[in-house]
Amino acid sequence: MAIIPARGGSKRIPRKNIRLFHGKPIIAYSIENALQSKLFDAVVVSTDDEEIAQISKTYGAQVPVLRSEENATDHATTSDVLVEVISYFESIGESIQTACCLYPTVPLINHQDLIKAHKRFETEHFDVLLSCVRYSFPVERAFKVATNRKVELLNPDMIQKRSQDITPTFHDAGAFYYFNSKIFLKTRNLWSGEIGTYELPESRVQDIDEPQDWEMAELKYARLS
Repeated sequence: MAIIPARGGSKRIPRKNIRLFHGKPIIAYSIENALQSKLFDAVVVSTDDEEIAQISKTYGAQVPVLRSEENATDHATTSDVLVEVISYFESIGESIQTACCLYPTVPLINHQDLIKAHKRFETEHFDVLLSCVRYSFPVERAFKVATNRKVELLNPDMIQKRSQDITPTFHDAGAFYYFNSKIFLKTRNLWSGEIGTYELPESRVQDIDEPQDWEMAELKYARLS
């Protein structure tokens, strides 16, 4: 099962999950990629919003129930939403062994990413597999600016080290997670157990939180097309 969490409220980019991105609602890319992968017996959108629900159905997703009020607030976590969806299906007699949390604002990935990541998740027997991206600059050279406006290195001993001698580091790409549903329901934590990764190139990763992020994502998509 693919689960796409798409809450209606978005303060910094109003109606973000269904805003038009290169001609169609941005959530449509996630739905279409999930369907094209042919990996999932169901592609389910979790939303509290009737318009998002209708658009999602138009593109082929299921919205069996609207999200609860409790999980439609700013304080609800992705884990809360996933638990609600999986618990609903189990309550109607459908056992979910593994699932994929696929975010609604990741138009730069493609269905082949989902297929390749799923293969690794299955063959290497991870409890969780997440999409990741490499830091473009060594995090060991990070610094902060103190209250006196002076620079303070976080790792002073690393400043003279050559970049090629520093171990690459990664961060969550915020695109998707595959996970063992049974283990997840016990821990309610996507960062537990044996965790694997699927690396995405920086050119196909873009957090979309601010209007300028949206513009950057559109530029990246145009270049990929």
